Amino acid sequence: MTLQFTVNGCEQVLEVSPTRRLLDILRLDLNLTGPKEGCSIGRCGACSVLIDGESVPACLLLSCQLQGRTVETIEGLRDEPVFERVAASLVSAGALQCGYCTPGIASTLTAALRNNPEATASELEQALHGNLCRCTGYSGLRQAIAELAG
Repeated sequence: MTLQFTVNGCEQVLEVSPTRRLLDILRLDLNLTGPKEGCSIGRCGACSVLIDGESVPACLLLSCQLQGRTVETIEGLRDEPVFERVAASLVSAGALQCGYCTPGIASTLTAALRNNPEATASELEQALHGNLCRCTGYSGLRQAIAELAG
């Protein structure tokens, strides 16, 4: 199929199988390696990207579901003020170690704060319910969330 969609503000036209995963398209075809392969079943959040502004696991989306949609990866969020605020909070709270889950967590928090700039800590924690971190023990992440909460 011919897939036309927008990735990080750039229109993309690709010939792909309708059952090709978004994660593979991003990483292998477009060299966007921020989203990581984790569990492959949508439960860990390492591959989280924004689809039309909502955080979604890229391992679960097929190319046939992407026609005309807008995808944002961590690479496309770098210069956005909300993302810069999220990244600064994660760093200052020590809420990252190996960095494997960090792109998904940062993308998800960015989407949550875009959609609700005055989100409470509880709302931000709820937004992150699909993101796991195996290294930090979550105390730093909770501190970052408290700093970001409105």
